[in-house]
Amino acid sequence: MFSNLVRFDKLRGQDAGSIQSSYTAIGFNATQATPAPFTHAMRVVHFINTTDQTIIVSFDNVNDNIIVPSNTFTLYDLTSDQDHNESFRYQNGSQIYIKYLGGVAPLTGTFYVVCVYGLGE
Repeated sequence: MFSNLVRFDKLRGQDAGSIQSSYTAIGFNATQATPAPFTHAMRVVHFINTTDQTIIVSFDNVNDNIIVPSNTFTLYDLTSDQDHNESFRYQNGSQIYIKYLGGVAPLTGTFYVVCVYGLGE
């Protein structure tokens, strides 16, 4: 289904003190206290790491998929050059997991995930 109207999903985040050395599902915010898988096929996923440590992201709770250094961000826009292929998206129902890298837990900041989808998707 084609959509040219942008919608933002609920903000996902994990405070530094809740990030572990093993994967934890992400999805805490003011209105949603439990981890939340995607409820839409996401077009854009933006990882923002304001913590004082490097964070690893996984989409399957097993494999390391993405590294986000301390106080940086990473943006994945899977559809910027794929408008002719409307099926190229992050799958509905995907869950994001995070952990800190190395032996030092983050003490400050938050790790955020911002997701964008198309209206009706």
